[in-house]
Amino acid sequence: MNILVTGGAGYIGSHICVELIEAGHNVIVIDDFSNSKPEVLGYIRDITGRDVKFYEFNILDEEKTERVFQENQIDSIIHCAAFKAVGESVIKPIEYYTNNLTTTLIMTKMMRDYHVKNIVFSSSATVYGDPETVPLTEESRLGETTNPYGTSKAMMERILTDVQHAYKDMSVTLLRYFNPIGAHASGLIGEDPKGIPNNLMPYIMKVATGELPCLGVFGDDYDTSDGTGVRDYIHVVDLAKGHVLAIEKYTEPGVHICNLGTGKGYSVLEIVKTFEKVNGVKVNYEIKARRPGDIATCYADPTRAKQQLGWVAEKTLDDMCRDTWNFAKKQTCDK
Repeated sequence: MNILVTGGAGYIGSHICVELIEAGHNVIVIDDFSNSKPEVLGYIRDITGRDVKFYEFNILDEEKTERVFQENQIDSIIHCAAFKAVGESVIKPIEYYTNNLTTTLIMTKMMRDYHVKNIVFSSSATVYGDPETVPLTEESRLGETTNPYGTSKAMMERILTDVQHAYKDMSVTLLRYFNPIGAHASGLIGEDPKGIPNNLMPYIMKVATGELPCLGVFGDDYDTSDGTGVRDYIHVVDLAKGHVLAIEKYTEPGVHICNLGTGKGYSVLEIVKTFEKVNGVKVNYEIKARRPGDIATCYADPTRAKQQLGWVAEKTLDDMCRDTWNFAKKQTCDK
């Protein structure tokens, strides 16, 4: 298939591109490098031996987006392009809603106009809000989202669902995934955000390398085993493989919803201690006040992914920490 990956130079998108190419697909990428780097495209080629066809712009530019559809026979779309930091979204809600919703509207318009029938959307467990019970299944109530990022994801799901209801021959897949961490085993691609990281693992990585002095742990008074927030951390390569299976198997018309997670929760301090143990490094941290929009505990029930996609997360927390550090060391050497 010819598959368009929006945000394909980003952390998750780049790993999806690698897995798609290794599964035999042709990949087209749109990315504006707002939170990614051009050299990632070369790393994808180094890993796979093949290039992606690349377009540099923001999908908000509808004229340029349409040109991609005019120039390529696109069979399916994996839509990853979005602003994605929970904390930042609380400070910049206008920017998050403008970017995330409008790019999704433009993408669905292109699907309609150019007869593309299949889209897999990178959604998020944040659409469940502060869960009443865990683990979360696909039937769990969609909660009152706790931050603009999560709300934008819920709205994007609604847009895609309504579009599918209007155009019955479309297949819309909503992949609600949990907390991707880790990096490709090659050490070439991983999570390396511009500026101060908003997510836990890249922050740990930068503290371990000495680039940042100390990790801030937001809250130690949650109702969890050690008081710090608990999340379902999933290796980004496992996550990427889930997207490949979804684009290949969820082809029947309709709205398909699937959680991608390991089914196990780890606290922030468990992640820190595992990273130190596996890699033999020290991660300095300090406890800070809770961060706006955060919740105590969230982890998945991944049963549907196993039953419908044949997908099971294979990599362990040790793997996630080891691969992150391997990526960090390689990046440090290359700078």
